[in-house]
Amino acid sequence: MENTLTINFDAIESYDHLDETEKKLFDAAKKIRDIAYAPYSDFTVGCAILLENGEIVTGSNQENAAYPSGLCAERTAIFWIGANFPDLKIKKLFVIGAPRAAVSSVPIPPCGACRQSILEYEAKQKEGIEIYFASLDGEIYKTRSIRDLLPFSFDSSYL
Repeated sequence: MENTLTINFDAIESYDHLDETEKKLFDAAKKIRDIAYAPYSDFTVGCAILLENGEIVTGSNQENAAYPSGLCAERTAIFWIGANFPDLKIKKLFVIGAPRAAVSSVPIPPCGACRQSILEYEAKQKEGIEIYFASLDGEIYKTRSIRDLLPFSFDSSYL
């Protein structure tokens, strides 16, 4: 028997429809994307994360000639938070990615490995993290939790 799965997300028309905090996150993700280390793929990604204390932490993708050794922007930022702010909750995560030379793009969601890592932090804090993924032009999608992007998720309840 075939079943249907739907996800919940908001489509935000443009940058102008963001609130001030969301604009700061968009701007921070876009800015850090500019210094991503991506000499092999030339695909640069920036991530900005809002902590419950109001601090914004950023990260960019970091590639390596031994491809599996690189790290995505989302995990660069989230692992740094885990090491330096282990008791603070993550409220929002904003990601922007595109080829380095692009002047326009489409919204790029977190990859599978990043989704799994974000899920771990949601489980740890027992609270969803709002995920925003955006184009360079300001087209933005928002989910209330990574579970919207990873509906058949694996977590510690299976161990």
